[in-house]
Amino acid sequence: MLRSLLGEPPRENEGLLKDAIDAMVQLTKLLQKETELHKDPTHDFRKLEIWTLGLIASLDELEQCLHAASFFRKKVVHDSEQDMDPAERGDYARYVFFYKDGFIRVFATLDKLGTVLNELFDLKTSKVKAHFSYFTVLRQFRYMKVHMELGDRLVAIKEKYKEPLALLRQRRNTEIHYMNSEMKDDLWQRHQTLHGKIELEDLDRHLHDLEQGYLMVCETLEASFSYANQRWKKVSGR
Repeated sequence: MLRSLLGEPPRENEGLLKDAIDAMVQLTKLLQKETELHKDPTHDFRKLEIWTLGLIASLDELEQCLHAASFFRKKVVHDSEQDMDPAERGDYARYVFFYKDGFIRVFATLDKLGTVLNELFDLKTSKVKAHFSYFTVLRQFRYMKVHMELGDRLVAIKEKYKEPLALLRQRRNTEIHYMNSEMKDDLWQRHQTLHGKIELEDLDRHLHDLEQGYLMVCETLEASFSYANQRWKKVSGR
């Protein structure tokens, strides 16, 4: 969608994105077969199918945010808003919008995955915490000593992206709970420079962190759904 608005051709899924989406699509097909066979009187299969389709949409939206943020970042050439003309200032504002939307979607997508994993593997996370996050669900694998192969793989992915994920979480928390993250940067720089120009945050570093968060989400989804597909086929005998 965003690529068409930016005058670009549609995206062709490849790499980690394709692997993650393919794994999720495969599970939806397995769930549809189960519904056809057993009529799904409790609607459990249909619910998981809808949740998985929602995750595909969430990953698609996250990738689009990263792409759009990168697109508008290239149009920002000055290091301070005070040096920008109105057109560049507008492009910077668009970069900020999609960058912030992106890092919020990183954690929103992970939390949605946590809900699916909790249901798929009966992890009973709500007994630990009523409103749980993906990371709470992740701890349940080890606490309950179930599906340790998947749990260990997901922990390894989390550790691989530990640093950028921590930075993104800090900015997400600032954005949601305190003040706009770029305002926090402005206040700190105003304190340092007093009457000087306020320089922009490190746009390239921030985009790199967002890309790392996106890759972490892709790897996590691919690992989760590949494992779920293997288990489902093994249990069902198909």
